Amino acid sequence: MQNETTETPGTIVDVAVAAGSFTTLAAALGAAGLVETLQGEGPFTVFAPTDDAFAALPAGLVDALLVEANREVLAQVLTYHVVAGAVHAADLVSGDVPSVEGSHISVVVDGGVVLNGSAHVVTADVAASNGVIHIIDAVIVPPALDVAALIG
Repeated sequence: MQNETTETPGTIVDVAVAAGSFTTLAAALGAAGLVETLQGEGPFTVFAPTDDAFAALPAGLVDALLVEANREVLAQVLTYHVVAGAVHAADLVSGDVPSVEGSHISVVVDGGVVLNGSAHVVTADVAASNGVIHIIDAVIVPPALDVAALIG
């Protein structure tokens, strides 16, 4: 008989912070006041952009989003990356998926998963105690958000 200890993963926020490649996401969640929400019961599915994904945004956009005056806009962007329920990679199909923000995310499943034509799921099904994380290589923005106005 083997003695194995199965460690329960932490919340979505705990798992993302522990990974070390989501410092911008973690800071943004704090600035938007969403840490407590994503530490809640859930379940949630989070399409989590890496630090490199945030770095690839137009110059000045991350700084603009982190300004207190843009807290609501930041919350919109972040909640656009969240889907209610635990949606694993095997459950994803091509089509539109409603985000917690209220807009739909276009999902294409064809040898991989692509969101809104630009963000690729690079690691799927990262377990958390209150849901699942899919790591993506680009930040997706709600269709109604005018990015140029934020940085202009």
